[in-house]
Amino acid sequence: MTLWFVFALMTAAAIFAVLWPLGQAANAQAGSDLAVYRDQLDEIERDRAAGLIGAAEADAARVEVSRRLIAAADAAEFTHALPIGSPLWRRRALTVGALLLLPGIAAGFYLALGSPQLAGQPLAERVSDAHQGRSIASLVSEAEAHLERNPGDIRGYEVLAPVYLRMGRFADAVSARRKLLTLGGESAGRQSDLGEALVAAANGVVTAEAKSAFERAMALDPQELKARFYIGLAAEQDGDRAKAAEVWRAMTRNAPADAPWVPRVREALARVGAMQPGTTAPGPTADDIATAGAMSEKERGEMIRNMVDRLADRLKENESDVEGWQRLLRAYIVLGERDKAISAAGAAKRALANDTDKLRRIEDIIKSLGLQS
Repeated sequence: MTLWFVFALMTAAAIFAVLWPLGQAANAQAGSDLAVYRDQLDEIERDRAAGLIGAAEADAARVEVSRRLIAAADAAEFTHALPIGSPLWRRRALTVGALLLLPGIAAGFYLALGSPQLAGQPLAERVSDAHQGRSIASLVSEAEAHLERNPGDIRGYEVLAPVYLRMGRFADAVSARRKLLTLGGESAGRQSDLGEALVAAANGVVTAEAKSAFERAMALDPQELKARFYIGLAAEQDGDRAKAAEVWRAMTRNAPADAPWVPRVREALARVGAMQPGTTAPGPTADDIATAGAMSEKERGEMIRNMVDRLADRLKENESDVEGWQRLLRAYIVLGERDKAISAAGAAKRALANDTDKLRRIEDIIKSLGLQS
């Protein structure tokens, strides 16, 4: 209410400042004429006293100026009378009318067409709402259309590839990573990214092709962190826990304490150290992978389902294995078992509720897979 009152005062002041001279013009002119004529009479007296003009000339000038003075005085008196219909009266009436009517008309239009009860919204929120109105899928479609028109745009593939991973479109992510290698040339980072996409497409299994990409990355840069981690994971999945531990210990040996990837590597080390001889590795063995290559699609699907079931059983015994939960969720999505994925997501959140970092990681993958309830 206070804001409305301030706006009303500001409007009235603006109108008054513009229209006030209309009502004062005549008075100002009349007052100015009277002052001039009086000054002229005084000047005539000074000139006569100084002998600059004669008495006859002074009398004649005094009579003329006095006549003009009387006429100006009559005009001023007439103006003050303000008879209805006079120009000054009409100007003052217009001033009062504008002062009262214009704000009223403006308020009427606003109340009819505006939204006075709607709360204000900051610019940042309006911009955010505008972007949220467009789904990720539509933005990806636009980017894909752009790449169809510009197949050589490296930046476009660099943007789309990680988005494909987060959306669970692993085959598209692999294709985008391969395209980047073709267009931009080979580098340790691009080989590692390709290997990561291949692992995701294989439901968390470091396949022979993915391992080859990681090994190529390490040949280009022996300190490539992502490649080193997955080489360790490949060793773990092959059943060589000692080699996996050796790779991961080497990663953490000279790592900064606040490096964001260190907790994940330490979790992997703890997982390897906690496994007892004779237990089943968290992924398929090398023989499993070789056997899968000779299977039909149906047989391969059954094998993957059995692996997923074993992973789910293992997580019942070791609920703190955040990477195991991540692989399980991706597996259910790949198999088209969304209900099981949602159920597993809830179980993972409950199991990791007391570990802030692990809970954040599992929530990130739940969000990326679209499993929010």
